[in-house]
Amino acid sequence: MTQTPLVVIVGPTAVGKTEIAIQLAERLNGEIISADSRLFYRGMDIGTAKPSLAERQRIPHHLIDIADPDQILGLAVFQKAAWRVIDDIHNRMRLPFLVGGTGQYVHAVIETWEIPPIMPDPRLRRELERWADEIGAQGLHNRLAILDPPAAERIDWRNQRRTVRALEVILSSGVGFSTQIKRAEPRYRLIQIGLHRPRPELYDRIDTRIQNMLDMGLVGEVQGLLDKGYTPDLSTLSAIGYREIIAYLKGEISLGEAATIMKRKTRVLVRRQANWFKEQDESIHWFRANETAVDAAEALLHNWLEEKSERV
Repeated sequence: MTQTPLVVIVGPTAVGKTEIAIQLAERLNGEIISADSRLFYRGMDIGTAKPSLAERQRIPHHLIDIADPDQILGLAVFQKAAWRVIDDIHNRMRLPFLVGGTGQYVHAVIETWEIPPIMPDPRLRRELERWADEIGAQGLHNRLAILDPPAAERIDWRNQRRTVRALEVILSSGVGFSTQIKRAEPRYRLIQIGLHRPRPELYDRIDTRIQNMLDMGLVGEVQGLLDKGYTPDLSTLSAIGYREIIAYLKGEISLGEAATIMKRKTRVLVRRQANWFKEQDESIHWFRANETAVDAAEALLHNWLEEKSERV
C-alpha cells in the first residue's frame, strides 16, 4: 500500500514559513494544514500573526479558527483532526503541507504518537493550579523535574498549563508522562523542509513583527476578547502578546514595557523551538529563508515526488 505523501515545513517563529509554504503549495497543487497551536482560536488574529484572509484565499488553509478561546484544543484532538484533513486532501489528489512551529503538534502527527488516554481530572487539576499559586510556576516545574526529568526538559517552566497536565497524568496513572507517549508506524511518506535565518536577522524580524502587531491594533483585539467575557486566566490568553497586553490594560505595565517583554519572550520561544527542530537533524532539509528558498525547495520536492512515482 502506497503511503500518503506529506510535506512538512518547520522553523522558528517569524522565519517566514507562511509565505514560503503558500508559494510552494501554489506551485505544487497543495493545501496547508496549520500545526501552530496559537492559530486554532477565533478572534486571536493579530497577536498570533495568523495568515490573512487574502493569504488564505490564495491557498486553502486548514485547522485555523476551529475553536473559541475558551475551548482548549488538546494534542490528541488536534492529531486526529490533522490526520483526517491530510487524508481528505490526498483523496482530492492534492498535496498536503503540514506547516508550523509548535514542535509537539508536528511530531505527534508525523511520528504517529500514541497519546496516553488519561482523561482530565478537574479536581486534581484545580489542586495543582492552587499549588502553583503557592510555589510559583518555577516551583511547580521543579516538582515535575523530580518526578519526570525528561518531561521537564521538554516543557518550558513558564508554560504552566503543560506542567500541570504532565503532573496530572503522572499522578493519575503512577507512570512518568514522558514514558507514556509511544510511537507507531509512520502513516505518511514524509519530507521535511526546515527554514532558518541568522539569529540577529530573525530577532530583527521579531521586533518588526511585534511593532506591526501593535500598529495593527493588538490592544483593541485583546480588549475585544475581554469584552466578550473571555477571562484573563484562560490558557489561550496566556500566549505571548496577550498576557502582556492584558497587564497593560490593567495598568500594571506601560505599552512600551509590554512590547519589550513580548520581544524577550519571543526570543526565548525561538530557542525552545530549536530543541524540536535542530539544524543538525539530517531528516530535515534546511534552507536559508531568502529569495532563493522557494525555487530550491520546489526542485527538491519535484525530485521527491518523482521518486514516489517511480516506486509505484
